[in-house]
Amino acid sequence: MPERWAVVGGGILGMTLALRLRQQGKAVTLYEAADHLGGLADAWEFGGIEWDRHYHVTLLSDGHLRNLLRELDLDDDMNWVETKTGFYTDNKWYSMSNSLEFLKFPPLNLVDKFRLGATIFYASKIKDWKRLERIPVTEWLTKLSGKRVFEKIWLPLLKAKLGENYKKASASFIWAIIARMYAARHSGLKKEMFGYLEGGYARMLKTFSKRLETEGVDIQAGTPIESIRDEDGLRVRLPGGVVERFDQVAVTTPSSLALKLCPDLSAEEQAQHGAIEYQGIVCASVLLKRPLAGYYVANITDDWVPFTAIIEMSTLVDPKNFGGNYLAYLPKYVTPDDPIFEKSDAEIKAEFCTALGRMIPGLKADEILDFKISRVRNVLALATLGYSGDLPPMNTSVSGLHIVNSAHIANGTLNVNECIQLAENAARDLSKNAVADIDR
Repeated sequence: MPERWAVVGGGILGMTLALRLRQQGKAVTLYEAADHLGGLADAWEFGGIEWDRHYHVTLLSDGHLRNLLRELDLDDDMNWVETKTGFYTDNKWYSMSNSLEFLKFPPLNLVDKFRLGATIFYASKIKDWKRLERIPVTEWLTKLSGKRVFEKIWLPLLKAKLGENYKKASASFIWAIIARMYAARHSGLKKEMFGYLEGGYARMLKTFSKRLETEGVDIQAGTPIESIRDEDGLRVRLPGGVVERFDQVAVTTPSSLALKLCPDLSAEEQAQHGAIEYQGIVCASVLLKRPLAGYYVANITDDWVPFTAIIEMSTLVDPKNFGGNYLAYLPKYVTPDDPIFEKSDAEIKAEFCTALGRMIPGLKADEILDFKISRVRNVLALATLGYSGDLPPMNTSVSGLHIVNSAHIANGTLNVNECIQLAENAARDLSKNAVADIDR
């Protein structure tokens, strides 16, 4: 009789973990509290279209994601586009999409530009990322790039992603971002080629869900877990007093939720998971009649702007996917207790649209067709000093119970490719551990 596994959390990480465990011959049940799979990668409907709730992009160097797309017979339907990057600085727009534009970038002098470029090149060559965990990101970037470059470029970008938590982050945080983007520019066609799947993640998730069903994974969407207890074996408590027994359980939720679901963890494990700090996000999807600034990523360094970037998806994705209209995302990364979570949709829309109108001359209110807001309190684990050394192991003190979540991405950034890689490594390693437990 095959070993019974439960995977808790139906995001990309949980879906991939469930697939790989099933392919090893395990009997797998996948639980998801929402009525659909996908987690942070899911899609929603707004303005008469269905598209991703948060912005995602595939790089040529995203090998794990592209292998999964091939497995799902979707990789041939990827579209690859050369994109542009912009900066909004001192109330002005600047393009910084190639070397010539970089050299012309007015906010920095020639020495500044040399030091910024040298910092990026140096960071891209670093292999021993663990030593960077011992260095504050502010100290590292100031030393390499200089005070002016740090204040004009790096500090606004750090605040955009981390808010005031940038003061707690290690240099490994920015190294991971640089390494991924540098790889994107120096693979394949030697250009910054970004990819998207026709139909977006909605199509991928539907195909992925069907593959899980075909492989024999028991998908239990719309089924929140109440607790996982060690009671002569692992007992998963479901709504309505239902209890299921499993040999092994893998929890893929953020650590704050994992702590509530797994009360039998040791005091040390509870402390380790409780110490992980998360960043949240408030992200607006904006459907428009017209394009905006024309950059896929527009980095914003002016602190009066209430959102932290403009991701103009329709510079990458053919507008036909949006009914001939244009899609942009306005993200704001915040701490989980930020007051913005208590604001109404109308308040956030008013603030964001006022700023957008100031940034984009000539933008009219009736050119904004729809505006929809996503709020998530626990998105990104903060790479604090000594982060990887403080992480709790995936195998817990409770026999058969494992916690595998995005906080375990210690040497990368949170993206779909990294989640797939983590899931595939965990499926291999956890199975070995389970066999070792049986042998003992």
